[in-house]
Amino acid sequence: MTGRPIPLVASDDHLAHDGLVELLGGVAVPCYESPARAVAIRDALMATGRYEITAPTDHGPDPIAAVHELELIDLVEHAWADAVAAGFDGTRPLLPETFRLAAYASGMEAVSLPAARHLRLGAYCFDTATPIVAGTARAARVAVDIALTAADLVLGGAPLAYGLCRPPGHHAGSNLIGGYCFFNNAAIVAQSLVARGASRVAILDVDFHHGNGTQQIFWQRDDVFYASLHGDPAGIYPYYSGYADERGGERASGANLNLPLAPGTEGDAYLAALDTALEAIATFDPDAPLVLSLGFDTYHADPICNLALQTDDYARVGERLASLGRPVIALQEGGYAVEALGANAVALLGALDEGLGRR
Repeated sequence: MTGRPIPLVASDDHLAHDGLVELLGGVAVPCYESPARAVAIRDALMATGRYEITAPTDHGPDPIAAVHELELIDLVEHAWADAVAAGFDGTRPLLPETFRLAAYASGMEAVSLPAARHLRLGAYCFDTATPIVAGTARAARVAVDIALTAADLVLGGAPLAYGLCRPPGHHAGSNLIGGYCFFNNAAIVAQSLVARGASRVAILDVDFHHGNGTQQIFWQRDDVFYASLHGDPAGIYPYYSGYADERGGERASGANLNLPLAPGTEGDAYLAALDTALEAIATFDPDAPLVLSLGFDTYHADPICNLALQTDDYARVGERLASLGRPVIALQEGGYAVEALGANAVALLGALDEGLGRR
């Protein structure tokens, strides 16, 4: 155990992103992505006495606009107000009801969009699991500031900073929301590192689901290496990306590494895949801190996932991450077994911090 506190960047602004509903198998159910997740992690980390809460610093809109299209940012920030102004029932979440698929406009002129942002949702959202409520826009902006503040702390000398981001981000593309995600926190941090002078940045995604948005944003970039361990998309969300043969665009072939994992994968097999990812990152040789998209939905009892990690395995993951010998900006993504989230976060982040402190 090191003597210094670990920075935990967090805010209560996420609490207003609440009362969420998604359509799962055609049935409306409460979202698994809930405020209880972040509260459980924060409380467990603080109970160890090893963490110091840091409030996020306002970084303004420019870092978001460096990654996301302006029309998407405008949509996230104003869809709710437009809906309420149009008479939408503000007691329930806003979800798209029609989707502008590529086939919709195939062979026709470009499809025009309604002026009201809430009626455009289906042109930017790829699923029925990303509801918007009154507090969504603020929570999404603050999640970005949490991520960027964690990056500031690591660039300022901390070997590890943990950004308790909510909503998560890795499913959000440059012009796309989905998978509970609105702004891609990890991608925004990676781009910020490039803007601050880094020539090679690595993102490691250990969330159970493939980070389709992160992959899409950097698909043609050879200065940002993206490695992801995730459940096999042949049978799990998001279904349409995350396969091993997706290696990057023609201008960045080899800068994308997907390691899909079979259902029931346990700790030893998971660590073997993690070693593959870490070796690839070491070969890429980033000159910036590691950006870690950190999910705990690889846990054996997660309600919507199918891997089989135990709490002790997360300590081993943390040790492996430390072996890379690089500072880490850890940003929270998924994990839905609320009763185990705190213990899993304590195990991984504690082992990671100890390993970095020994180097």
